Amino acid sequence: MFYAIPLEDRPSWRNPPWMTLLLILVNVLLFWGPQRSEERQQQRAADFYAASVLARIEIPRFVQQLAETGSPWADKARLMQKHGATAQLLQLMEMDADFQARLGSGQLVDRSDPDHAQWQQARARYEELRPEPFTRRWAQSYAEDGPPRPWTWITAAFLHASPGHLLGNMLFLFMFGFSLELALGRTTYLVFYLLGALGASALAAWAYAGQGSYGLGASGAVSALMAMYAVMYRLRRIRFFYQLLFYFNYVRAPALILLPAWIVSELLQHLLSGRGVAYMAHLGGLLTGAVLMGAFVRWGQRWGLGRRPASPAAGEVRAEARARRFEQHLLQARRLSQALDMENALSEWRAAAQLQPEDREALRGWFGAARFAPASEDFHRAARRIFRLKTQDADSLLWQHACYVSYLELARPGIRIAPEDMARLVRRFTRARKFDDAEKLGRVLVQTAPDLPELGETLGMLVNGLLQQGLEARARDWLPQLKILAPAHPALKRG
Repeated sequence: MFYAIPLEDRPSWRNPPWMTLLLILVNVLLFWGPQRSEERQQQRAADFYAASVLARIEIPRFVQQLAETGSPWADKARLMQKHGATAQLLQLMEMDADFQARLGSGQLVDRSDPDHAQWQQARARYEELRPEPFTRRWAQSYAEDGPPRPWTWITAAFLHASPGHLLGNMLFLFMFGFSLELALGRTTYLVFYLLGALGASALAAWAYAGQGSYGLGASGAVSALMAMYAVMYRLRRIRFFYQLLFYFNYVRAPALILLPAWIVSELLQHLLSGRGVAYMAHLGGLLTGAVLMGAFVRWGQRWGLGRRPASPAAGEVRAEARARRFEQHLLQARRLSQALDMENALSEWRAAAQLQPEDREALRGWFGAARFAPASEDFHRAARRIFRLKTQDADSLLWQHACYVSYLELARPGIRIAPEDMARLVRRFTRARKFDDAEKLGRVLVQTAPDLPELGETLGMLVNGLLQQGLEARARDWLPQLKILAPAHPALKRG
């Protein structure tokens, strides 16, 4: 299994992707409306079937017919019968056109059969309970010698088999769709989406013809969008999240590289996997999308379709160049650190941290290299940058505290922390339950910056944290100061 999700683009709500949202809405309404209603009715009919004489009369004869005709489903059907999987056998039986024809003509249970009357009554009741077909009417049929239904090559792309199937397809539709809608224009985007669905169904019809099942889902059309995205951005380096089997990571790579990776993935899964997923529909969508976008890029303006996908804006180009420089500094810093060339490593870590101020690895490397010169400006600047990190997860808070302890011990001639940073550390150390250092910084603030605007709220948070941990005596020591700075703070009521 391989998939990749772009992380570069964000939807513009000044020009919302209305067509993408409309496509998602139609898929959702069809699934939770007529498809779910049909499923509930089918379940009631299946429950009746399993409890009636129909299961006892029809299932053994169906399994026997599969064995006699050499069906590839014969062994699986016998196994399902052995384990009492009536619902699954019923689904398989209803997709077998030959058996249904015999059943409807009365050849299976004729009038001489002692169970005929009881069977006929139960069969009539079951037919009453069965819903009007919706999903199979509009899904793409792979039945042998089935009537041609070309419209289902489009309608099947709006149906889904399960909530998970729907959610996965809608996620990918949104992730790729909004960028393409903006580039192509809504009308061209919709036409290409439908053509992608058509191309996916065409290849699936060829690959799965005569297998007796049916295809549905937006994944073929979504695969077309993925290919369009790759061809549209071509050699532009895009940051993707990807998963390959059980391994996942982030990568920045030219978008076009992903197209052959997706194609190879679908071919391998088609060859190695079972029939549960229509991988050939995915492949058909990828090929169709690549051809459509290739034609659009070359002749779109001449045909008056949308607008040719623009080259990356100046800001995007600068962002990409910045990201490349960051990666280069990071690689060089790692190499120099491993060689214990700390002086040159320090400048590389600093340069990386300046390009990506929130990157933990760059800040960790900068701070670590600067520790060898604790009186240097680098050491103080790296510490301040760490203390000002925006992230507040548990790991970041504990790391900030560890850096503070190290900074407090090593800084020469002494620490250089602004009052605003001290207040921030008090709040963060309180969240991390490092109350000793939080209280020490709080006392420094009270003595050196009593007019700091956020001091009252900071001390209130400290008092609340102490009370939550059952440290009432320590919390009460702060109440007089809190009454002066924030007389209406809720912590005073608790104290």
